[in-house]
Formats: sequence, C-alpha cells, structure tokens
Amino acid sequence: MTAGTRDIEKAAGVLRAGGLVALPTETVYGLGADAENPAAVSRIFHTKGRPPSHPLIVHLSGAGQLDDWVADVPETARLLAERFWPGPLTLVLRRGTRVPLEATGGLETVAVRVPAHPVALALLSAFGGGVTAPSANRFGSVSPTTAQHVRAELGDAVDFVLDGGSCEVGVESTIVDATGETPAILRPGGVTREDLEAVLGRTLAVPSTSHVRVPGQHPSHYAPRARVVLVEPGKVVAEAQLAQELGHRVGVFLPASLAGTPVKAHAVVTVPDSLAAYARGLYGYLRELDHAGCDLIIASLPAEEGLGLAIANRLRRAAGPRTTV
Repeated sequence: MTAGTRDIEKAAGVLRAGGLVALPTETVYGLGADAENPAAVSRIFHTKGRPPSHPLIVHLSGAGQLDDWVADVPETARLLAERFWPGPLTLVLRRGTRVPLEATGGLETVAVRVPAHPVALALLSAFGGGVTAPSANRFGSVSPTTAQHVRAELGDAVDFVLDGGSCEVGVESTIVDATGETPAILRPGGVTREDLEAVLGRTLAVPSTSHVRVPGQHPSHYAPRARVVLVEPGKVVAEAQLAQELGHRVGVFLPASLAGTPVKAHAVVTVPDSLAAYARGLYGYLRELDHAGCDLIIASLPAEEGLGLAIANRLRRAAGPRTTV
C-alpha cells in the first residue's frame, strides 16, 4: 500500500521537527531532511556514512521556487526547467543564501530539482520548503528503488518511510552544470543526453571529471557487496563459466541478445532489451545477485545512447575500485 494523505502529513511534521524521511521519487528513494536545517542535513551524512564534502540535491515542489533557492538563473537553466520539470533532471546553479553550506559540501553552487512522483510532490507541497535528499542507502552501495530496500538497509535510522511503490525510472537524475555559458552533463541519468541536446540545440559534453563536485562522482558507487567485473558482451558467458570453475559464486547479467543461452553460474539475470526496463530494474538486479550469495558479478555495458549512457555509468561505478573514504 502506498502513502496516503495522513502519511504525507506525518512525514511533513517529521521534516519540520528536524527528522529524516525516506521518500519515493521517480528515480530512486531519497533520504530527506529540511534543507534549511543544518543539524538535520548533517544527520543525513551521519546516517549514510557519506563524506560531508559530497553535496546533496535540494528537491523543490515546482520551478516557481527556483529563484528562492539560487542566486542566478541563466536562460538555459530556465529553459531546461520548463521542459523537464517535474522530472529526473538536476540543475547545478549558484547557491542562494537560503541554502546552508552543509547541504552543498561547502560549495557556492547548489544542485536542485523537482521530482516527478506524486507522493514526493505532495510531501514537498505539504512541507512548504526544500528537502535535501540523496539516495536512501549507505554511501556507495546500491540505491533503493522500493520502500523495502530502504527499511532493509537503514532500518530505525530513518524516522519515517513514505511508501510510493517501485520507482519508475530506476536510476538517478541527470545532473547538468548550468552555472556557465556552456552547460555540461556531470552525471548521466533519467533525462537522456539526446533529449537535452534537442531542447538546447547544441551538443553537450559528458566530462569524466569536473571542477564542480556533484553526487555520484566517487570512483566506487552504486556498488553491491559482490565485486563487479565488466567484459565485452560476447565474452560474458565464457568469463562467467571460468570464474565459476575457479571457485567463485558467480552472478551474471546476461545480455538480451544471449537470452536462453546456457550459463554455468550460481545465478543469472537476463537483462531486458528495452533500455527503460533495464534502467528500472538495474539496482534490483544487483540486489538480487547479492541476496543470492554471489561474490562476483559478470556484466557488460549497453550501447551508450539514450538511457544506455546512464546504465553504463552506474555499472562502471559499481565496478570501480573499492576504497575507504
């Protein structure tokens, strides 16, 4: 059962009291706090084990709030907000005085978006302010796409969990740096590069590094407990069978083109041919193979077009070097 009016009113009260609320968005579940309450924002970092230098996204109830939270809104940003909000697009702009530095990792920029989920929008409207909300999971681990994922990972560390069902998009928002004359995609996500370029009428860069810190840039991110190894699509079956023979409990992301191919492995997930369906299920598949007891996951990257760019980004981060922070 998804959240109703009483739940939303209760969640808004928890936010006003400085508590933490897990809320559904169309991308993933977020761990929300009052964006103007530095103590509440700091609780997010403590609960997630997130480095305080990693900025958070401020969620708003509508584009009409934008000027209340940022210092300057270039025409490019207004155009993107008009076209893609509510939706899985985050804009990085100059920080307004309303935003505490705790929410921006000490930066003079702030990431803002309007989520496209009725429960999230109802909560933001009832609360009346901005809500900082990174993904509702331990830092660096697989993002949650159901309320049950949140409860299983964070438990009583969250004061209230709003259940809005399964997330429709399944990967985080696209982050666009709109502070300068030339916008750039700092994190691929639910709004595709092609859609952004069609609206702006220009090619957008997707730099591998950026002087602007934003969520999701750590080398190891979105990672399951199992180690993830990326290989060419045609080598997935052979690599999985070799690793299984070497004593690993292997999980496999079997490409749709190889559906039905026998694989010697501990567990197999056949990924959908549809990129939208793949993105929606990605984090669930990683959790499924973790729960199956796999210690190694063999996967390949999809073509990096449309949502494939975001999926490939998440898989690369999941396969990144596991270092302590």
